[in-house]
Amino acid sequence: MDLCNIDDIRYVLGKHGFRFSKSLGQNFLTAAWVPAQIADSCGVDQTSCALEVGPGMGCLTEQLSQRAEKVCAIELDRNLFPVLRETLAGCDNIDIVQGDVLKCDLAGICQEKFGDTPVYACANLPYYITTPAITALLASNAFQAITVMVQKEVAQRICAPAGSPDYSAFSIYIDYYADAEILFEVPRDCFVPQPKVDSAVVKLIPRSQPPVPVCNEKLFFSLVKAAFGQRRKTLANALNSVLGNPLGKAGIIQLITDCGFDARIRGEKLSLADYAALTELAEKRMAQD
Repeated sequence: MDLCNIDDIRYVLGKHGFRFSKSLGQNFLTAAWVPAQIADSCGVDQTSCALEVGPGMGCLTEQLSQRAEKVCAIELDRNLFPVLRETLAGCDNIDIVQGDVLKCDLAGICQEKFGDTPVYACANLPYYITTPAITALLASNAFQAITVMVQKEVAQRICAPAGSPDYSAFSIYIDYYADAEILFEVPRDCFVPQPKVDSAVVKLIPRSQPPVPVCNEKLFFSLVKAAFGQRRKTLANALNSVLGNPLGKAGIIQLITDCGFDARIRGEKLSLADYAALTELAEKRMAQD
């Protein structure tokens, strides 16, 4: 059985009475080169294990099972379990568990299923949970690397440099916790049902330490969130919601200029290192007040 062949997909799904769920963002791959390339790129081998989120028909799961010591796939939709039992019947190193990646104890699952063996995460993420799912995967601190297929524009946002149109608060979040790289693009005609947008595969390698030291993470991310919350505002106006009470408008402007920036600069022009410096000086100024 070819798990990416459209006729085989329709036959198996029809046999089990499966219907695609729009609410779950289900789109299955019909191009065999995609799961093979993801499995080749993710880093897993016979000395490590793989955790997959959202196996669908099992085409990536099957590829991972050929490379990894063991695979655990987390699937939310119980209707896919009889499908997966058939499509993955020949793979004896796969464990399918029911769960929601946004609610699961990912580190606990990895410890239970794999012990102390290194684990690599892979996922074809539904577009509607991309950001929280990636956040959950990174926050678990359970993976050597995280390789995910996401909407192309999200991939661009994840890897965007400071000052670019795609640069966002999520770009800074990702850069803080991981080294990110777009591996390759996946056209929309590689899926059934066909989505309205193209996808891309991104690999995240979690950092042991942030690229620059940050004195106060809570304040740092509050400043970043505020700066990008209203992109058309200048940084000084955007930061008023966080720093307005302790510093006042004049104090915020002074803070920005003392960090070496123009008083009229916008938040998307600042790099992660710039926000780290802004955070450090802001904390000092607030302590003085």
